[in-house]
Amino acid sequence: MAKTLFEKIWNDHIIRTIDGGPSVLYIDKHFIHEVTSPQAFKGLEKRGLPVFRPRQIVATADHNVPTVDQHLPIKDELSRIQVQQLIENCQRHDIELFGLGHPYQGIVHVIGPELGITQPGMTIVCGDSHTSTHGAFGAIAFGIGTSEVEMVMATQCLLQSKPRLMRINVEGRLNKGVVSKDIILYIISAISASGATGYFVEYAGSAIRGLSMEARMTICNMSIEMGARGGMIAPDQTTFDYLKGRQFAPTGAAWDAAVSKWSTLYSDEGARFDKEILIDAAAIEPMITYGTNPGMGVGISGHIPAESEIGEKEKPSYIKSLAYMGLQAGSAIKGKKVDYVFIGSCTNSRIEDLRMVASFVKGRKKADHVEVWIVPGSKQVEKQAIEEGIDKVFEAAGFRLRQPGCSACLGMNEDKIPAGKYCISTSNRNFEGRQGPNARTLLASPLTAAAAAITGEITDVREYL
Repeated sequence: MAKTLFEKIWNDHIIRTIDGGPSVLYIDKHFIHEVTSPQAFKGLEKRGLPVFRPRQIVATADHNVPTVDQHLPIKDELSRIQVQQLIENCQRHDIELFGLGHPYQGIVHVIGPELGITQPGMTIVCGDSHTSTHGAFGAIAFGIGTSEVEMVMATQCLLQSKPRLMRINVEGRLNKGVVSKDIILYIISAISASGATGYFVEYAGSAIRGLSMEARMTICNMSIEMGARGGMIAPDQTTFDYLKGRQFAPTGAAWDAAVSKWSTLYSDEGARFDKEILIDAAAIEPMITYGTNPGMGVGISGHIPAESEIGEKEKPSYIKSLAYMGLQAGSAIKGKKVDYVFIGSCTNSRIEDLRMVASFVKGRKKADHVEVWIVPGSKQVEKQAIEEGIDKVFEAAGFRLRQPGCSACLGMNEDKIPAGKYCISTSNRNFEGRQGPNARTLLASPLTAAAAAITGEITDVREYL
């Protein structure tokens, strides 16, 4: 019987299925960080339970860490306590920790792939919704809550109900200035921020197959923003080439055996999906959001929808969003002045993203009134950027390369956008207060963000390419 990619991996990891209920799913890799793990460790200790398989857990500090002067004690008390608790918990339970100062430290969804820990065919979880990023490698990866973090620590298993399956096919050639972030923002705007609720999504089609691994990660990362449980892409030669030689990837005969197995991970001809969507790549232009959920997006040459274009059910949130954002219905989005540009997060902080930005801003200067934060996703990305002279390109443009962390993606650390200010961000969420109390976030690609940094306003990057 023909099977989907998801079904092949799911079936391989079922320990048992409860009649009329969920399945017991075995978890290959568990990533943890300082924010959602302390309560789970405390829960284990209260019950007198050990961590069942510590070798299958990898820890890092990312959400609450500062992105300047990381060699100094953390100023914020809550952040300092959380990071210290992570250190103590990992020491107590013999868990690998890539903490501050470690050459592998970084955002959890950046370091897993770049270290070769993330591999095709795996089941991967983390107490973070954007765990779907790892699905770019042909893995079932999804975020879990704190009680589930504790469950995986105690048993290396998780109770899960099988989701419905959706395939989104993106066919054709992408236009100039259009990158993977534009693809996913376009899809979310087309089907809405709840359009994939209850589904696990497989991305397919010629446009997806033509993407680099880093671009594929951007797409899978934002699956959660349309309500999906996760997203995935079938592994291929691009995947194998990316993984080969990485620190924790198999080597020698084990590598050959792994590739042989990984090569079977694709949806069979005739495999059944509960829903299929076809997207024409040529229809996508550089995208930007205008509202307070990622589905409120438009092409850069378009306009904010008029009230008459919005369905009755969506009107209340639409009106509330525009009031929060200080934007006018029916107006053009291009030309709107911005105050901050943030290039980073688990969506767009990899070396490919930084290279893309550097190639655009080289020889140009940022607008005087714009504050630009460039935050690499890991110490390895930071190291590469410095070795390649990207930091010098940024410096000449008036930017500063900061140190790794989640930074201004979320208002949880020191990097907050001031109230009322507009920030073009390469992150994944534009909720009210996401980047700081009353901050106004416009999601875009690294290219569109770079163009805004130079011009000081929302800009169609195609005019400068």
